[in-house]
Amino acid sequence: MADNMTPEQRRATMSKIRGRDTKLELLVRSELHRRGHRFRVNATWLAGKPDIVFTRIKLAIFVDGDFWHGWRFDEWEMKLAPYWKEKIAGNRARDLRHTARLRKEGWSVVRVWEHEIKSDLPRCIARIEQRINRLRVVSLP
Repeated sequence: MADNMTPEQRRATMSKIRGRDTKLELLVRSELHRRGHRFRVNATWLAGKPDIVFTRIKLAIFVDGDFWHGWRFDEWEMKLAPYWKEKIAGNRARDLRHTARLRKEGWSVVRVWEHEIKSDLPRCIARIEQRINRLRVVSLP
């Protein structure tokens, strides 16, 4: 299936897609910060550049968009052009590699999905805080 946009239109559309500091990331970060948590953002030194990082307890949090990271990809991949199937499948494989590498290096990883944040932000934050609390107990001297 051919693209329904000219190359210039596609370039303009794609340039508006943010790779960091998305509305969802800012929502999660502001809520965590409001609750007193301090963290690093976009940790370029770690595999996958996690969106939120708690360095002392080695917790990496990724805020994943449903489309770009393939939430329930098996259910809708057949509707995509080959380019997009390949692109999203590659993103999913890369996510798995990065998660495995971080875990191998001793990091705990939490992935929060776009639809989860939109439908129930408090639950997502509670899930993150639960992991923070568990890791803080484990890392006590």
